[in-house]
Amino acid sequence: MAKGLHVPNEIGQLRRVCLHRPGDELLNLPPSELDRLLFEDVPFLEDAQAEHDAFAQTLRNQGVEVVYLEDLVAEAFDAMPSAREEFLDQYLAEAGIKGKILPAAIRERLGAIADNREFVKKTMAGLTKDEIDLPLVRSLPLDAVSRVESETNLAIDPMPNLYFTRDPFAVIGNGVNLNRMYSATRNRETIYGKYLFKYHPDYKDTTLYFRRDASFHAEGGDVLNINEHTIAVGISQRTQAAAIDVMAQNMFWDSDSKVDRILAFEIPNSRAFMHLDTVFTQIDVDKFTIYPAIMETLRVFELTPSLRSGEVSIREINDTLEHILAGALGIDQVKLIPCGGGDPIAAAREQWSDASNTLAVAPGKICVYARNTVTNDVLYKEGMDLLVIPSAELSRGRGGPRCMSMPFWRDDLPTG
Repeated sequence: MAKGLHVPNEIGQLRRVCLHRPGDELLNLPPSELDRLLFEDVPFLEDAQAEHDAFAQTLRNQGVEVVYLEDLVAEAFDAMPSAREEFLDQYLAEAGIKGKILPAAIRERLGAIADNREFVKKTMAGLTKDEIDLPLVRSLPLDAVSRVESETNLAIDPMPNLYFTRDPFAVIGNGVNLNRMYSATRNRETIYGKYLFKYHPDYKDTTLYFRRDASFHAEGGDVLNINEHTIAVGISQRTQAAAIDVMAQNMFWDSDSKVDRILAFEIPNSRAFMHLDTVFTQIDVDKFTIYPAIMETLRVFELTPSLRSGEVSIREINDTLEHILAGALGIDQVKLIPCGGGDPIAAAREQWSDASNTLAVAPGKICVYARNTVTNDVLYKEGMDLLVIPSAELSRGRGGPRCMSMPFWRDDLPTG
């Protein structure tokens, strides 16, 4: 398979996908820190890993090459050894560590890890104070003392949301949005994307349409590749409208981009609907899953290049969602399949556990969580080929199969 990235749609045969296997970052997830670290509960690591392994194997069984984020970043450091020290400088600068002695002790602890893969995994897992050799507290400056004696035993926060590889960056065509994420907790995750796309031999020449130092926040779960010319982007809790304008400016006049139309979907600003793909995903050439409760509040705006170079035209589209999507896809009609089969209680319950967050492996062949039985039954009856994966622990992080995957390569769809 060719190097680089190629994701011109949401449903073409999936060839390569980037995952992150949950690791020790889930062991460093204290109940007292759940809200700050964006979790509702603490997953059981062993079961979460077993479920994730089943997900990865399901994809491999469909002929998909599975690559892991931790491996790719380690390979980037193998290819460019000086990049590891550059990464460590930035990692420590963004970790929020106070004082002088604690950062030096952490640098020494991480620097002593010789294997690049183990080094990357440890930076993802975070560090507790028990893992670091510190001098006596009385010898520390006051700002470091307060850190050492604080209630938490964390020296560096873990990144427990990393198994949702959809969000730190988004592949669009042959390029990437390297995001500035909504919360400081998750924005640290994007550092791995920076070094992957800067130094990895297979991906270092990738065009960036959005950068992690942008003024506005955006996340990958809000980006859907409708086709090579049109993307959908959610205006949501996690992606600002101004960020979509930045994307438009960078895509419409970039020679490597074919995108000349962005559909901006305004959805409720709520953790329950944190990304567009938690309420809406494409599953076949003419079918989408949808959470029906958003239909009453959904507004859609179209961004296109203005006749004046460098300017973006914006208009609100006052039409049905079915007509908007059919027009974007260039087909006569689409079908929206409601989460929970349209039953309000089942829909709310199963949307919470990501029944609308599906990953298409090919047209009409989709990965779904086993727990969403009502929605899955509806999808079966609609003729979908379901790849059902276990989800008791993975779903505690509030994300489904699409959230847990970042496609790196999809086939083009037939034209005509």
